[in-house]
Amino acid sequence: MAARRTRRAAIAGAFLLAVTAVVGCAPAEDPRAVHLYYAPEENLQSVVDRCNAESGGRYEIVYHKLPREADGQREQMARRLAAGDSGMDILGLDVTWTSEFAEADWIRPWRGADRASAERGTLPGPLETAQVDGELYAAPKNTNVQLLWYRTDLVDHPPRTWAEMIGTAQRLRDAGRPHRIAFSGAQFEGLFVHFNTLVDSAGGNLVSADGERAVLDEGAVRALRVLRDFGNAGVTGPAMNNAQQDEARMEFERGESAFQLNWPFVYPSLQEDRPELAGRVGWARLPSVQPGVPSKSTIGGYNLAVSSFSAKPDRAFAAARCLRSPENQKFSAIRDGVPPVAESVYDDPALAAEYPMKDTILAALKDPGVRPVTPAAQNVSTVLANLLSPVADIDPERTAERMRTEVQNALDSRGVIP
Repeated sequence: MAARRTRRAAIAGAFLLAVTAVVGCAPAEDPRAVHLYYAPEENLQSVVDRCNAESGGRYEIVYHKLPREADGQREQMARRLAAGDSGMDILGLDVTWTSEFAEADWIRPWRGADRASAERGTLPGPLETAQVDGELYAAPKNTNVQLLWYRTDLVDHPPRTWAEMIGTAQRLRDAGRPHRIAFSGAQFEGLFVHFNTLVDSAGGNLVSADGERAVLDEGAVRALRVLRDFGNAGVTGPAMNNAQQDEARMEFERGESAFQLNWPFVYPSLQEDRPELAGRVGWARLPSVQPGVPSKSTIGGYNLAVSSFSAKPDRAFAAARCLRSPENQKFSAIRDGVPPVAESVYDDPALAAEYPMKDTILAALKDPGVRPVTPAAQNVSTVLANLLSPVADIDPERTAERMRTEVQNALDSRGVIP
């Protein structure tokens, strides 16, 4: 027995020496490296390069692109953080994930001078998405609200309500003209966003203020009626129930639609892909549910958080502050169509020249809709998107009743696989 233990110890020792030798040969990482994990954004590398040049050698941001789809982004980060991975420093979080990641102790609060920097000049709506129980757990990098995009050669003015939009589309259809309403109706987060916008616009609620109880009140039922009527109006394309935002964008760019409900990223795309059509496109706040009451477009966007497992938090906070500087927000707004969170940027003349819808976006941001702030936000979105699709099959009262049960299960972490 002793001989066998000696041989095993010798083998283990030899293996450890071999591993040590291999590790010793591996190149050491630059101690200035700060690893940024963020969604694919076409011109973000230019922002990273600018920050690295301005850092004076303090840090070197390395941009790692996450999967394009939101679910894939969240899954990759959550798995690594749950394992205590120290290889991620700055995290690009969809606004719906900040509360969840904070609850799991995966991200550090922004405090002191870092918090003051993040809050200075930032619009209240985006800032609300980064706060949990009075602490600021991320700094908003960019925000987003959907707008109504419409063909000025087909309609004289943008429709003010959903009923008016649907009626106008039907008249265009009957006249044999492009008439569709491009809409992302697939069973995913985007469909939930449309629903949340309608609920907020109708003065309704999905969950209680403390995020612990499913509500789904009369405003939510009214929103379900709007979606049902829209789905049965004969004004959408055959692929609407499988369309996400990019498919809706492409349908509009092909000239098949008179209207599109989508994020501002469609504008630079339109300028590049269909410049001849871009000059015949206008924009407005989303149509309202009821006449005379403005819509409340649900805030989107990304927040920058610092991982609790980062070995370089000071460098990470400094790099994150640079990535969201007003100048870099302006650059990203113009190049990538992601609206700034700093109100001062909207007054910049350079933004007006390249981002003509800025005033409409700012007006919507000052009166926005906000998704339920709860660690179970992803679960709530998952179950609601499932019950909303396809929208033509919605039975408002019965669907709302099922939603109350399923949302409560999601809030209680029962019956949902995120």
